[in-house]
Amino acid sequence: MCRKQMAHPTGHCRCHCCARSLLLDTTRSLRPGPETHPNGTRPGLPFARDMTPISPFLTRSAVALGTGIALATVFVAVAPGTYYDTMELRLLDLREFGNESSAITPLLIVTNLLMAAFFFLIGKELWEALTIERSGLAGKSALVPGIASLGGMAGSALVWMVLSALIETAEEAAGAPGWTVPIGSDVVLAYVFARQLFGPGHPALQLLLFITLASDIASLGLAGLTLPNGETARLWWVAAAAVAPMAGWVFLTRPAARPEASERVRGRALAIWPWVSLGVLCWLAIAASGLPPAMGFLPMLPALPHASRSFGLFAAAEGFLTDPANRIAHWLRPAAVAILFLFGLTHGALDFGAIAPTTWIALGALWIGKPIGLTLGALLALQVFGLTRPRGVDIQDMVAVAAFASIGFTTPSLVMATALPGGAMQEAARIGLALSILAGPLTLLAFRAPRRRGAVPSPTREPDRR
Repeated sequence: MCRKQMAHPTGHCRCHCCARSLLLDTTRSLRPGPETHPNGTRPGLPFARDMTPISPFLTRSAVALGTGIALATVFVAVAPGTYYDTMELRLLDLREFGNESSAITPLLIVTNLLMAAFFFLIGKELWEALTIERSGLAGKSALVPGIASLGGMAGSALVWMVLSALIETAEEAAGAPGWTVPIGSDVVLAYVFARQLFGPGHPALQLLLFITLASDIASLGLAGLTLPNGETARLWWVAAAAVAPMAGWVFLTRPAARPEASERVRGRALAIWPWVSLGVLCWLAIAASGLPPAMGFLPMLPALPHASRSFGLFAAAEGFLTDPANRIAHWLRPAAVAILFLFGLTHGALDFGAIAPTTWIALGALWIGKPIGLTLGALLALQVFGLTRPRGVDIQDMVAVAAFASIGFTTPSLVMATALPGGAMQEAARIGLALSILAGPLTLLAFRAPRRRGAVPSPTREPDRR
């Protein structure tokens, strides 16, 4: 341990010797070797095996999000008029530019622009996990969590529609695509609670992150394809959004990948500002198309140069990688903590006097439909398709993951703005989304007792004796 590391408050630093040590330890942990699950079951396919520790970014983000929600709830209880006037403050009136119905407000900035940076971060993690060799999720390793994710989406949407038909009383709910609201999960909150159960190095954490990431990206896409009131995405703007990543691939990434490429050509592909400029153009085109602007940077991911190896979802070692995707993500992570605080402040005001049937519909879709759908999807993959479950994750772990994935606030709150009619119905659904957070402590209480009795010991890592 170097002297900088001993003095650093977090126990690590970014000097060259510590970076080299961390990457060497990570490389050793990725080498194949014998592994047996402590409960004696046959080991399955590798799934993010022995990856580096997950970045503290997720824990900090959860604290920031919770703080924002708490402050917004107090604000709206003490001075509701002032709160809503502040969130809808017209910073720039677009009537001066020919738009008679829109204005730039704090709520609009957080929803459409700042959250686009957050979804770029989680989209980048999912894209690398699916495409980079030996990521633990590439190829067949992604089939079990992928099928489970589809089951969770289908289950939550189905329960929403059934409960809406049985107990919904609002006339304006007819025809609204409210079933898209519970499809998404909450990456940061689900991870923080699951870490308390599984511990910092359990493979089930990577399984949970994959499921929640996939659900969030799918929820955004479905929200754009099911716009209410007969709106449809403008296809010509969608095509324009594809121009930016294609230009980046043709003029930057592809020339740099050739063996005979010069250092100047490679340096141009690794520069950040060309990609930032193309990302802005892509975001503008997505916003003009009618799709959720929060997904405006996602089309850039296939074109961006990536590292040749993944250390796991949100791995701390990614901070030492120098490819453009990881450098941009490293710059955005501190800002993302502030973004989630602002999201909680602008979207987290809970008016408990607004409880209505939509509250219980949202909660039922998340607490009943999603975990049952996830569990059935996983069983379908294992029993019907004969796939092998991720190594180090048993059936009880998968059930706990399904329960944690039923927490849904961030992405469902974002989708709710277009999927449900405004006013009382959205406020009622927001209460249901907030109540879903209670799935975290309830799952901890339900699964900690058998673990303490030694029913399912956590997998441990053998020390390196070389």
